[in-house]
Amino acid sequence: MNLENSQKYYGEILAGSSDLLTDACTMADAPDARVRAALDNVHEEVKARYYGCGLVTPQLIDGARILDLGSGSGQDAYLLAQLVGEDGAVVGVDATPAQLEVANRHIEWHRQRFGYAKSNVRFIEGDIEKLDELELEPNSFDIIASNCVINLVADKAAVFRAAFNLLKPGGELYFSDVYADRRVPTHLLDDPVLHGECLSGALYWGDFMEQAKSAGFDDPRLVKDRPLGIGDANIAKMLDGINFYSATYRLFKLEELEPECEDYGQAVIYKGGVEGQERLFELDKGHAIEVGRVFPICGNSWRMLADTRFAPYFDFIGDFSRHYGVFEGCGSDMPYTSDTSGAEAEPASCC
Repeated sequence: MNLENSQKYYGEILAGSSDLLTDACTMADAPDARVRAALDNVHEEVKARYYGCGLVTPQLIDGARILDLGSGSGQDAYLLAQLVGEDGAVVGVDATPAQLEVANRHIEWHRQRFGYAKSNVRFIEGDIEKLDELELEPNSFDIIASNCVINLVADKAAVFRAAFNLLKPGGELYFSDVYADRRVPTHLLDDPVLHGECLSGALYWGDFMEQAKSAGFDDPRLVKDRPLGIGDANIAKMLDGINFYSATYRLFKLEELEPECEDYGQAVIYKGGVEGQERLFELDKGHAIEVGRVFPICGNSWRMLADTRFAPYFDFIGDFSRHYGVFEGCGSDMPYTSDTSGAEAEPASCC
């Protein structure tokens, strides 16, 4: 039922992003200059049919092979195609033919716009709950991206399991989606409007953490989040008492990550050099690492830097030979920003 709801809502009911009734499937992030320039190179029809809730543009992806889950009309795929460069590649998967038709129609237009000898983008029709049926090679993607789509599928755990299998060791699932501070009542799950607006399928954040860890992503990291507004009175009444959030996570495929952030007396020094983050490297919401400063870090964060594409940009202090307990400041409370006034929240001290 969820797939049929999505195909009808995004393929027939919505003519464009302006038809949405809430801001759940819209983007509030202010893109940096590099991303703004890339967005300027995306066809207007593609942008008009965009329903994402964040920017899925992780750092340092030049030459990367990226899988875009729920690629829709192709905006994120064409944006990422520029950031990975002509030597990189982007594969988009979507289940809505009307959206894929828009994306495929403009492949050659974008190739010429980017100045590439051949296109580095292709689109596949398929259900992201059944990625194992799409002949995608395991351990073959550096990054898997998704933008406000996993909430639309019924078997979210299957998506996380498949993503883990498709990623290379040290790769990551970097995605934006909608979450709730409690489970949405069962009788609302199949409501076509609530589903299409990315609300009825929103994961309770505790269930998300359990599913991600069960798939092998042992330490999900929150990158950014914002509370969602529901301007439609009828929808707000149906969902009264439930708070929703748009959140971006990065989930690394790494061995030896621990259930808690453990303290081994380690630290890193950011050497600079990552484009767009020359002064301050942001691993996640709790780790903004200023260039040149000694930054104490837990064992899991150490591995996320030392065992991934980020390693050449850091100096590493310490090892795993002595354990000092759980890293101070780590906890299990709901991580999202609760203030709806727009004020900046204090960053978490570790995770």
